[in-house]
Amino acid sequence: MKILVVEDDRPLLDAVVTVLKEEAYQVDEAENGIDGLYMAEQRIHDMMIIDIMLPGMNGLSVLRKLRGKGIKMPILLLTARDSVEDRVKGLDTGADDYLVKPFAVPELLARTRALIRRQSQAALDGELAYGKIGVRRQTMEGYADGKPLKLTLKEFELLEYLLLNREQILTKEQMLDRVWGIDSDAGPGVIDVYVHYVRKKLAVSGCDRYIHTVRGVGYMLKEKA
Repeated sequence: MKILVVEDDRPLLDAVVTVLKEEAYQVDEAENGIDGLYMAEQRIHDMMIIDIMLPGMNGLSVLRKLRGKGIKMPILLLTARDSVEDRVKGLDTGADDYLVKPFAVPELLARTRALIRRQSQAALDGELAYGKIGVRRQTMEGYADGKPLKLTLKEFELLEYLLLNREQILTKEQMLDRVWGIDSDAGPGVIDVYVHYVRKKLAVSGCDRYIHTVRGVGYMLKEKA
């Protein structure tokens, strides 16, 4: 699971990132609303934790823009205000939950787990499928036309990301950031290599046609051209 944390209070940001990493989450961070919005728009995260009061663009504005673009990942809003009006405004803007500062670490982790579970229990613990291909996320297995694909870890994560964003164009940069991480030294060329690997394994069942090349941009998973 990959989480984006947007918070301008550096000590708090460091503390949140640390506890999330200790729980084995992959974490990216931003210290202002503009950077947070850009990173969230890449659609590489499973959840976002964002403060309301941010430089550049406040958390509610970021939230409104993301929901307007159809980005549905769970969003936990951090707020220093405990009034009913402020909480309602955040939820009505598109937040899935809120947490009032100062907060206890166990509560932050509990709310994070709850939002990730709520996102899609079937997808998280069961199968994610499209047409004749799919993955079983709990066991990290892939299949095509009912036959196992025997994917490596990176091949599995790449196919999983394509399935999560089926019928949407994904840039090589998005795929690289999601599978290899924003801080990876790997270049976009590695995406072409691993797409070739996945296509080769899908071809055994005649399913390589699902992955379409969008020249100069990246790839898209779609059953029909």
